[in-house]
Order: sequence, then structure tokens, then C-alpha cells
Amino acid sequence: MNFEAITQNLVDGQTKKVRELVQKAVDEGCSAKQILNEGLLAGMNEVGSLFQEGELFVPEVLMAAKAMHMGMEIIAPLLKEGDHESKGKVILASVEGDLHDIGIKLVGMMMAGAGYEIINLGVDVPADQIVEAVKTHKPKVVGLAALLTTSMMNMKTAIQALKTAGVYDEVKVITGGAPVTDRFAKEIGAYYAADAVYAVELANQFC
Repeated sequence: MNFEAITQNLVDGQTKKVRELVQKAVDEGCSAKQILNEGLLAGMNEVGSLFQEGELFVPEVLMAAKAMHMGMEIIAPLLKEGDHESKGKVILASVEGDLHDIGIKLVGMMMAGAGYEIINLGVDVPADQIVEAVKTHKPKVVGLAALLTTSMMNMKTAIQALKTAGVYDEVKVITGGAPVTDRFAKEIGAYYAADAVYAVELANQFC
């Protein structure tokens, strides 16, 4: 099986072709682990590199992530225990007052491709809901997004709520979004990711 074909079609966002090639690989007797590592994850790694270099843009990354998902649908039932160990749980949320979800969707897809279990709380998420999710799911990382200057201060509210609930030290908080800066993130007790690729790199440092 030529896994490079899976990789290249994933990079190109060819969802149907990726699904077809992954099914062909399964039919030819390739292991799910081999398809995952040599085809799908290799593709997502290349997508991340191309995105960081400015060769790919958000719509193309989303298509690649969708192709990854199509392939995973086929091999997920075939993966044996230990074939694809989760790196850990990541909770994602656009903070209260912010209705944009493109950022957390993109980060979620990239992190899922990198092996994390994603719990996406959605948009306009109040601080107490984030705290409850941390208590319930016990993630290693919490990713907070805001695309508005008016809503980004609610990142600080969410982090303060985590501290008040006594769970702040149990997680690493990564923030991102158009108005967010590294300086702001440090001031509120978080890390800053300028893009989805760097968010994955930060998570890899923490997990």
C-alpha cells in the first residue's frame, strides 16, 4: 500500500479520495495503526507545517482535517488498545460573550489529529461551565478563544474561576484569538498560541 497517496490526498483536502484509499488499505490487510501513523498523521503533520509556513490557509486546513476525520471513521473500530493512545484530554471553549467558533474548531481538529481527546464546549461559555467541565473531564489543557476585545476579558474571569475552584494548577490554559497577545495571556496567567499549529506544539510541551 502506498501510504504517501493517503498523505498527499489528505493534505489536498480530498475527503472522498482519502476515505477510498483508507478503505482500500484496510481491504488489503494493512493494520489500522500503520494507516494512522504512516498515512493520516503524516498528512496532518505536513498540513501543520504548510500552515505555519503560510502555504496553506484556514479553509484548506479545515478540509484536510475533515479528510482526516473521514479516514478515522473507517479505522477507529479497528484500532486495538494501545494502537492509538490518547495524549490526554483538551477542553476548548469560546469564552462568554463570544459567538465565534472557527478558532476552537480549527484547534480542535489539529489537536485531534495530533492524538488528543477533544471536549469542545462551544461558544459563549460561562466561566462556571468551564470549571465544571474541568472537574468532570480532568483535562491536561484548557483552550480559551476570543475574537472580540469585549469578550477577551472573560478569559481572565474564567481563569479566576478555575483558581477559585482550586483546579487552576491541574491544567495548562492556552489562549488565542485576534485581540489576544502574549503579554495579555501572561497577565491573566495563561499561555498564548498565535495559531492552531502553535497551540498543538504548546500542548505537546505540557502533555
